[in-house]
Amino acid sequence: MSEQAEKLAKYKTEAEEQLKKAGESSIDDALLDERVKAMRVLMGNRDALYVAGTDPAELETVRKNYIVKKLGIDDKAKGEAACKAVAEQMKDSRMKNRAAFYYLCAKKLA
Repeated sequence: MSEQAEKLAKYKTEAEEQLKKAGESSIDDALLDERVKAMRVLMGNRDALYVAGTDPAELETVRKNYIVKKLGIDDKAKGEAACKAVAEQMKDSRMKNRAAFYYLCAKKLA
């Protein structure tokens, strides 16, 4: 297994642990894999792999770059509400795994 594949596997395991901690009992493996694979370009930037759930600027970045651009949801209030709800749901994880955060946003907005 390559070094990057090992890092991705570890990152996915961390995402699964945080999702379970946030109350997700049945995780859609395909959806999570998609989110984790999208993070492969960020593997060298530890800060980019996590979401600061208490930082309004960070949540706005998630809304613009993920909810609007990737999910195609332009409703600002709906996107902000989803970000805040996910941040609250993941409050027990100090460093919120971005793949897990995006996974929960996608599920809330589906």
